[in-house]
Amino acid sequence: MTPNREDYLKLILELGGDQEQISNKKIVSGLAVSAASVSEMISKLVKEDLVKHIPYQGVQLTESGLKKASSLIRRHRLWEVFLVEHLNYSWNEVHDDAEVLEHVTSLTLARRLEAYLNHPEYCPHGGMIPKESQTIHEKKRETLTSYPVGTQIRIARVLDERELLDYLVAIDLKIHEEYEIVDVAAYEGPITIRNQEKTLAVSYKAANTIFVDKL
Repeated sequence: MTPNREDYLKLILELGGDQEQISNKKIVSGLAVSAASVSEMISKLVKEDLVKHIPYQGVQLTESGLKKASSLIRRHRLWEVFLVEHLNYSWNEVHDDAEVLEHVTSLTLARRLEAYLNHPEYCPHGGMIPKESQTIHEKKRETLTSYPVGTQIRIARVLDERELLDYLVAIDLKIHEEYEIVDVAAYEGPITIRNQEKTLAVSYKAANTIFVDKL
């Protein structure tokens, strides 16, 4: 399987495609590719029985697609933990190198890496790391865009995408921080969140890929 196909499977899983249909629009946004490219790749993945497509609703991983995506994400997230904890990468720097390393990681190497890291459960972006032969079922969470003004939230997981992570570093938003939603601008404008230390205006696009726990 080509790295391009693998990127599609991983993104669909990260967006919740193990449990629900994911729209082509979200895939376009997550991979920064054209709608035509997404449609073409989805057709290929359907033929390979890696996803199922429901017109006007979206795509969802099949059982074989889920197994493949879980295996890829396991290797990717193990390398992210290693790079952050042992090579002093920041959480927005790890994606590209982990992307390269995951494709050359054997089953034996993944096992030894996991043992060396003392069997981590989560990656630096809050995503679960499955055990060998285990499929991922991320905890069902709503995104920051789902809640009204006055809601208390905790940043639980963010999409593992370089542009997004660079943006979150730039505005100084970190995983596990707690905030109150203080303003939701109209017409998909920024969502303003605040705690005792800072006030942040988060773009709607970013907020749609930030998964939170309601407190």
